[in-house]
Amino acid sequence: MALWGGRFAEATQNSVRDFTESISYDKRLYKYDIMGSKAHASMLAESGIIPASSAKAIIEELDKIEKRIDEGNFTFTADLEDIHMHIESELIAKLGDDGARVHTARSRNDQVNLDIRLYLRDETKNIAERIRLLQKALVEKAEEHKETIMPGFTHLQHAQPVLFAHHLLAYAEMFERDIGRLMDARKRLNVLTLGSGAIAGATLPINRESVQKKLDFPAISRNSMDAVASRDFTCEVLSALAIFAMNISRLSEDMILWMSQEFSFVMLPDAYCTGSSLMPQKKNPDIAEISRGKTGRIYGSLMSILTICKGLPLTYNRDLQEDKEGLFDAIDTVNGILSVFPPMIAGLTANKENMLNAASDPGLLATDLAEKLVKKGVPFRTAHHRVGALVRFAGEKNKKLNELSTEEMAGVIPEFDESMKDVFQSPAAAIEGRDIYGATGYKQVAAQLAFWVKHLQEDLF
Repeated sequence: MALWGGRFAEATQNSVRDFTESISYDKRLYKYDIMGSKAHASMLAESGIIPASSAKAIIEELDKIEKRIDEGNFTFTADLEDIHMHIESELIAKLGDDGARVHTARSRNDQVNLDIRLYLRDETKNIAERIRLLQKALVEKAEEHKETIMPGFTHLQHAQPVLFAHHLLAYAEMFERDIGRLMDARKRLNVLTLGSGAIAGATLPINRESVQKKLDFPAISRNSMDAVASRDFTCEVLSALAIFAMNISRLSEDMILWMSQEFSFVMLPDAYCTGSSLMPQKKNPDIAEISRGKTGRIYGSLMSILTICKGLPLTYNRDLQEDKEGLFDAIDTVNGILSVFPPMIAGLTANKENMLNAASDPGLLATDLAEKLVKKGVPFRTAHHRVGALVRFAGEKNKKLNELSTEEMAGVIPEFDESMKDVFQSPAAAIEGRDIYGATGYKQVAAQLAFWVKHLQEDLF
């Protein structure tokens, strides 16, 4: 008979049992369920609600149960529905009436809410620290390429010369915001909800502050109905993970493009690529492609929890059992990505010659020429129009911009003089000229690298 079965005259159908069980996936919460139960039992004894000897026996048996699960010597069955019922049933089997006291003044509604919060408190910290390792790989690779020039792209068209380091550090910035979102979500989920009961709290004189201290929560939930009914903290974590996945997908896309024969900018290490079952010559960036594909999977988990929660009346509804599978899958997926991406980035090699050749088209310096005209007092929009006309003229003559004579240039741009030809001197000169905060100039990128080296040495928590 189920622990809640006193109200029922008939046993649950096996098909219902199989349909409603969650032990197949929520058993990963066992450490957190045990942690919460130990704190709860201790508080019950401190408050005079159960004997101190009962609390001592419960806590000792919980330690034994945890050890058995750790070692794989614990039997899970769909008959007991979830991890909470498994642990409580085992306590009752071993301790009798003492074990039956553990659920005093709590419901599975506030119990599972606590377990998920404890779990996410650890996982958000773990993922944030692993994103830090990815940032370190990017920064170290950027240090190697602080003078490597490549074309920057807009609309996937060559735009202006940039430093490869600057491009890599753009992703370090994105991942910094991802860490910030996870840390923000962690602050909001780090609230004790145990003590809310099923909906309305308890008539027994429990001491929630005691449990708060034992479980190291900085805050206690103020409203029992909100506490048991809400999963916005899960939505927030999944949102942060989805945005991280989006940023990983963008980095993956760059890697895939750069490794193609048409670009030939980078080569990923053999250990992080795969081959073709048919074509012997192939070396495929499958890690990047699979990571790009898994982004959709994480988005699906986010959309699932948002859809589950959107129409629920207060308070708890069994729909909320569906909050875990997508969450666990998203966390596992992100951890999988973070297990392979840092070493893949660390092993990346860059084809500096190909990058520089692609960045050496003088057309990429058209904006620099327009800005030269601005320095001579020409309004920017006028300068932009005239340089655009010069680009069209060069195309009609089948010449590159730096192949036009001074007379040809002056024929299109009245303000043009011989000194302006220096604009087309080299992409390196163009990089050097971009010496403003946040730009791709050599000095600026060196300063960015110095910031990141120092910043990544700081503790996250």
